[in-house]
Amino acid sequence: MTQTALIVIDVQESFRVRPNWQAVNHPDIADRVDRLVRASRARGDLVVWVLHTEPGTGGAFDPVNGHVRLMDGLQPIEGEPVITKTSHNAFTTTNLQQLLTQYGVREVVISGIRTEQCCETTTRVASDLGYDVVFVSEATATTPLPHWTMPADASLEQVMADPRTLSPDVIVERTEYVLAGRFATIRTLDEVAGLAVAS
Repeated sequence: MTQTALIVIDVQESFRVRPNWQAVNHPDIADRVDRLVRASRARGDLVVWVLHTEPGTGGAFDPVNGHVRLMDGLQPIEGEPVITKTSHNAFTTTNLQQLLTQYGVREVVISGIRTEQCCETTTRVASDLGYDVVFVSEATATTPLPHWTMPADASLEQVMADPRTLSPDVIVERTEYVLAGRFATIRTLDEVAGLAVAS
């Protein structure tokens, strides 16, 4: 029975069609995740693919627009579950917990988009459900976070010009601070993906 599962969260084309993708901290997120995927497969770990969907919204996450698909270069192999969610975390609106139980998973490795939102929220829920969680910040991506008073239709230029906007580096640092030792162990991409190379 598999003991560890890599959970790939929302590494989908939906994000690349949004203007703020120009300011993402890891434009090579698909390559980073692919390293983890290849290492996980080499170890015989389960890989679970999660896609975010917002049906009926007409936006980048509405399946009718064709962007709710894995980024180019990422491809599940036979037997790897692909689940869709409608909440921030990967558990609430899916059968993820049942899948992990079925495969005997005790540890989950978190990667994906966005660091402080779907990745962090999934980490917290997984921890509360009793899983050991490894959070690979370098295999997550995010974009600048505007102050909550900024209008939703503000341009990227306006967001970047606002001194209250949090940069991706700050977001990652804060996320690591709140997760480490409470909800997850923070590990580097080399630490997690490098294990398969050595074996």
